[in-house]
Amino acid sequence: MAQRRSSLGFLGMFGRSGDLRQLDSALRGADLHPALVPEGVKLTIVNLMKDRWPDEPPPQAYPDVALLFSYCIAGPETFESSQGLQQRQDVERRIEAAVEAGDSFDAQIVLMALHAKLINAEVVERYGLGAD
Repeated sequence: MAQRRSSLGFLGMFGRSGDLRQLDSALRGADLHPALVPEGVKLTIVNLMKDRWPDEPPPQAYPDVALLFSYCIAGPETFESSQGLQQRQDVERRIEAAVEAGDSFDAQIVLMALHAKLINAEVVERYGLGAD
């Protein structure tokens, strides 16, 4: 089976691929405007998702990824004000587990935010993040 490819579109003639549209929608749902995330970062995220779910990422995967990524960019207080305390605590547990595991899907998403220099300074400090 041929692996499907993500597409940004071209001169308005070809549309964005479905996975990028789903990610954009999930980012909006996580109170992060997709225009604030560079296209290369979004492409990398969907490629990480394809690696994690080779057949097709399940529909709930996009909002889960978007919430984690949104927390990394917004920081704890801003994220909580838009998503609530329970969502904040859930994402913080995911980050703690990712830091402990070292190489997990969530760790790759956090690392993507770090390498793209989009991550909130408070998140970096709170979890002792660094790129070696």
